[in-house]
Amino acid sequence: MTPSASPDSTARPRAAVVYNPAKVNLERLRRIVADAEARASHDESLWFPTAAEDDGAQAATDAAAAGASVVIVVGGDGTVRAVAERLADSPVPLAVAAAGTGNLLARALKLPLNDLPAAIDAAFTGTARPLDLGHAKLRHDDGRVTSHTFLVMAGIGLDARMAADTNPELKKRVGWLAYAHPISRSIISGADFALHYRLDGGRRQSTRAHTVIVGNCGTLTGGVLLIPDAQPDDGVLDTVILRPRARGGWLQIGVRLMFARFLHRTTSGKMLRQLLRTPYALRYGRARHLEAVFNTPQEFELDGDSYGAVSAVDITVRPSALQLVR
Repeated sequence: MTPSASPDSTARPRAAVVYNPAKVNLERLRRIVADAEARASHDESLWFPTAAEDDGAQAATDAAAAGASVVIVVGGDGTVRAVAERLADSPVPLAVAAAGTGNLLARALKLPLNDLPAAIDAAFTGTARPLDLGHAKLRHDDGRVTSHTFLVMAGIGLDARMAADTNPELKKRVGWLAYAHPISRSIISGADFALHYRLDGGRRQSTRAHTVIVGNCGTLTGGVLLIPDAQPDDGVLDTVILRPRARGGWLQIGVRLMFARFLHRTTSGKMLRQLLRTPYALRYGRARHLEAVFNTPQEFELDGDSYGAVSAVDITVRPSALQLVR
């Protein structure tokens, strides 16, 4: 990878590895990194472990301060998000070697999965490209206001309850089938909520929904195309509101998602889509800024991690805020 500019133009590039010790076999990782850095003619890499009191933010700060030409994150979505937040608006690029359960960013951008040597090799040989970041300001049920960065999606309602309620060990064993119980429970209970929202400062709109998702990327695990127009580098965020009126509405959503890739990625599918109405149960939108207020507090998640109940959110896009190797 082309190194960032440095005061010493004769120095060889040097990577920094931020890793979660609970997620990796460190001895194997060091061997893989040593082989890749030698092939790429890099200096010996620097190493920064995360800790119980540091999800990766301080490690990323230290890595950038040490003059790293690229920061390689070996961990799950939470570690990737923490490092990305610290590297935002800096010239130091981020590379991802997915080592978590969800690995949402790696899946969405088709980065190497379940292949650590390929992921590390790509970190040393790939090209840094701009990536948008999402920024969410949350008003919690207890009155606190917090701010967070996300790379893939923010979810409110059912989507967030799945992230909060799904057993992590079950998810690790059976993957996304583990969500069957919280989904079915929500459908049976009819647990929707009222929200009032504005896109880019426009008129205030009101509706009821089971879930709201704001996406920087549009693809879920398993290749399900949830938000067809979402692109991680177009300077806008895409939203989808799921608002089925009854069980038939869930059927509409399921059928539409099942055929979304065909309808949006093939010539014949695009022609067919022009003849079809978007189901009432799905409402799409695009904006740089979303404000939403809920009549009752709703669960909120970012990139698969739960952030508890919130009463209002203010979500904006940060165009090209991160340099990502891919």
